[in-house]
This record gives sequence, C-alpha cells and structure tokens, in this order.
Amino acid sequence: MTEYQKKFTIRQRCGHCGNCAPMEIVGEYSGVKRHDDYPLSDMSWQAGMVYQLLLCPACECISLRSYFWNDAAMEPPDISYELLYPGPSGCPPGVPQDIACAYESAKKVRRIDANAYGVLLGRLLELVCHDRDAQGESLNSKLEDLASRGEFPGKLMKVANGLRNLRNIGAHASLGELTFAELPILDSLCRAVLEYVYSAPFLANQAEESLRKVRRTFEKNSSSTDESESEI
Repeated sequence: MTEYQKKFTIRQRCGHCGNCAPMEIVGEYSGVKRHDDYPLSDMSWQAGMVYQLLLCPACECISLRSYFWNDAAMEPPDISYELLYPGPSGCPPGVPQDIACAYESAKKVRRIDANAYGVLLGRLLELVCHDRDAQGESLNSKLEDLASRGEFPGKLMKVANGLRNLRNIGAHASLGELTFAELPILDSLCRAVLEYVYSAPFLANQAEESLRKVRRTFEKNSSSTDESESEI
C-alpha cells in the first residue's frame, strides 16, 4: 500500500487568525482538461482551474484558494493563487492609521482567544472616542457625549454599547466568558462603528471630489467648444 504523502503550501498568512506558516493542502479539485487544435494542427494542451482547501496549523480553520493552469504556456513558478475564502477582512476605508493598527492587532488574536479579542476591540472603541475628542470619565460617558453631539445616531449608540458590554465580559472573569460563537457579533459591531464614523464620510468626500472633477472637465470642454464655434 502506498503511503499517503502530505502536501504543503509555502509559508503564507491565514485569513482567519493571521498566523504565517506553511499550510497543509487537505483537498483539491482539478478542472484541468485536455484541449486540442484539431483539425488545424496536432497541438494539444491541458488547461483549467484548480481549487485547493488549506488547513491552518494554528487555528485549524480551512481556507480556499484557486489558480489557473495551462501546461502549454506555464511553468509552476508562473502560478498565481487567488484566495477565495475567507474574503477580505481588512480595516474599513478612511480609518485613521492608529485605529487601523489597533484593528489589525485585534484581528491577530481573533481565533486564538475570544476574550482577548473583545478586550482589544474595546480598546479600539476608546481610541475612537479619543480621536473624536469625546468628553467623560468612563467609556460609557464618552459614548454618550459623542451621541449628544450627533457623532452617533441612536441605533449606533446601542451598537457601541453592545461592543462595550462584550468588552467588559472579556475583561472580567466574574462576568462570564466570551466564546468563538460571539466572534461574528464582535466583528459586526466593530465594523458598524468604524464604517459609520469614518468610512461613510470618507467615501462621501471621495464621491464629491470625483463629481467636482467631472464638472471641471465638462466645463473645460464646454468652454473649448464655445471658443471654437466663436472662431468659426
């Protein structure tokens, strides 16, 4: 009986926990098929998509990647992999650098310790309050100050308080314990705050700037057209 030989990727970052290490290829589907140029020529080649399931040695979560293969035009070093799952989970656009760094730091412990993740997201919430010059002695009072100034709408205030309460559970053993089941909730609460406070204004400013550029181009073209017609 032939002994099964495990296959591994090169060192790469896990999209679930952030660990960087070779991953075991635990599953593979090949859509590579034979193609030929008959009757124009005798040329034939193998080409198609290949999909692989990768197992992270740290968090034991599965990732999915794909690549295209054509044996007539490619060598193994030419392969370009695309990560299909998990999808992009970077910081939302428009977030200040220090808060973005805090967000990435929290993501590194996400699949290692749910309590630590909750505590670090609570720290991120405090950084948001500091950045927006919130007043108050406690995180709760600072959030209330932001709400009173219109930084947070009523519904988002509830979101921020939900994140704060989960942070407290993660920080104090007497209040209970966060589990991996709460990770999606923590993710959603955090992104809701960051996207409302930073991303929405950032994207709105980008849209306004793009609109101004379009108007300037239109006005310039209109002016050039009017000058040409006057010369005629």
